Amino acid sequence: MRILVTNDDGIDSIGLHVLARAMRVHGDVVVAAPDREYSGAGAAVGALHLLQPEARRVAIEGIDEAWSVSGPPALCVMFACLGLFGEPFDLVVAGINPGANVGRSVYHSGTVGAALTARSRGISGVAVSQSVTGFGVEGQGWDEMLVGQQWATAAAVADVLVGGLIAQAPEEPVVLNLNVPNVPVDEILGWRRTDVGTLPQRAMAVAYMEPMVGHEGAFSVKMTWGEAVELPITTDVGAVDAGEVSITYLTRLEADGPEATTEAERHLDRWLQQR
Repeated sequence: MRILVTNDDGIDSIGLHVLARAMRVHGDVVVAAPDREYSGAGAAVGALHLLQPEARRVAIEGIDEAWSVSGPPALCVMFACLGLFGEPFDLVVAGINPGANVGRSVYHSGTVGAALTARSRGISGVAVSQSVTGFGVEGQGWDEMLVGQQWATAAAVADVLVGGLIAQAPEEPVVLNLNVPNVPVDEILGWRRTDVGTLPQRAMAVAYMEPMVGHEGAFSVKMTWGEAVELPITTDVGAVDAGEVSITYLTRLEADGPEATTEAERHLDRWLQQR
């Protein structure tokens, strides 16, 4: 079993190192992660002709092989699938992301994007994220908020989940989005298979511009938070907020069948017939 471990917070992230070491019991671990933070990159690989990607060997305690890549996490996975880091991989595990990737953040998460990219290449992917105390359930945590982060809890939960996935490997590759509360292991109240929430616990409500002094026509974009909302415990947001581990299977992006014809499609048909 060969496991690629990556993240979207960069090669120096503590969460990445803790997760990589936790995966060693399941097989040979290779780390390939961005050389800097790429949070919010989703499954983007970037403009390769501009990036001119580079890979550099780095040292991570307890890991035999680790690389930094000058590009987002999905690019790290793509390179791994193309054989850049040796023999084919059997599993991709991304994380530990500081800040839960739940609700609408699933669309934009580089952690989730790495797992999605793995599946598009025929390999199962696991995205591992953890809420940050004082930052709500959803969102990235600033460095000063991570001093007391319970990395070992997320790593322990990921260890169990990956062990189960390997023991009963699915016939087709899957993407598992794992979100863990930021508490000691013995304070986790349970685990739940969840749906992706349609709303975040507390969303950005307004974006506005403030003039930049001395730069005519230039503005700093500011954002404000809306009010917190309570979401069902059956959603990823609600489960983590209630102190439970959330496990979500993310489906493939697929086209709807003919039965899903919409008024917009009918309008397009009429337009084409008139050409």
